[in-house]
Amino acid sequence: MISHKLSIAPMLDWTDRHCRYFYRTMSKHTVLYTEMVTTGAILFGKGDYLSYNEEEHPVVLQLGGSDVKAMTECAKIAQQRGYDEVNINVGCPSDRVQNGRFGACLMAEPNLVADCVSEMQAAVDIPITVKSRIGIDEQDSYEFLHQFITTVSGAGCQHFIVHARKAWLTGLSPKQNRDVPPLDYDRVYQVKKDFANLDISINGGIKTLDETKAHLEHLDGVMIGREVYQNPYMLSQADQVLWQENTPVISRADVIEQMADYVDRHVANGGKAQHVFRHMLGLCNGLPGARQFRRTLSECAGDLSANGQTLQQAYNQVVAASL
Repeated sequence: MISHKLSIAPMLDWTDRHCRYFYRTMSKHTVLYTEMVTTGAILFGKGDYLSYNEEEHPVVLQLGGSDVKAMTECAKIAQQRGYDEVNINVGCPSDRVQNGRFGACLMAEPNLVADCVSEMQAAVDIPITVKSRIGIDEQDSYEFLHQFITTVSGAGCQHFIVHARKAWLTGLSPKQNRDVPPLDYDRVYQVKKDFANLDISINGGIKTLDETKAHLEHLDGVMIGREVYQNPYMLSQADQVLWQENTPVISRADVIEQMADYVDRHVANGGKAQHVFRHMLGLCNGLPGARQFRRTLSECAGDLSANGQTLQQAYNQVVAASL
């Protein structure tokens, strides 16, 4: 059974396998989510949208779709590929997602979500979970959210990750939907009170491990997104603070060493160092030399000779600035 005390949100164009490997160097317990992958990409796409590093476990596939048959087939594939869970996206408000009839608009179709959960869970042994908002457009009463969770949990979903903002499906961009609608943590707390038998995680605006601990007094899990991406080294203390691990906090120098090896393997397999570097820009935030670190990694975007040594050289500037 995976502990969801802390998880990293699925973030489009950010939480790819390189990003997830980077996060795993700093925390062995934090649950990692893929970017949202659509059923169409998995079933008909030409690339391998499900590749990941074995070190990433526990890792969850976030799936976008609403066709019950396609969702079930993708759940089977995810289990075959070794994913620990499949999470259904019922929270993304973008036009593209709405046009595909998935994401946040599915909150208005709880019976369809329930059908997906029921069929998917019957077909696989791994958990099927749901990530939603607290409401959409004018359907933002607590009763609406309560009914959604009642219906979907009745189909077998035991874990809900609730972004504590409603989504405006018209009038706001996806970016605005992450900031403009006000946060309502108390509403998510009330969900846990009313559904004590379910695992309820919260997402939205959470920035520190101390805030995470405060939410865990009321809930089963916390999901953090952009803050971890901007300040990834906060993960280095997650195992000690949240899981009471009696192990040393990994140093930035050790993270750099592990990631330099990873970069060299990626380059040897035909990849570009920048595929990895772009996720690491915030590693030294707050330290002398952090700007030089970011600049060095950013400037080698088109440098085909960049490798693990490049990463080490960038970090050496931070070390030198701290002397």
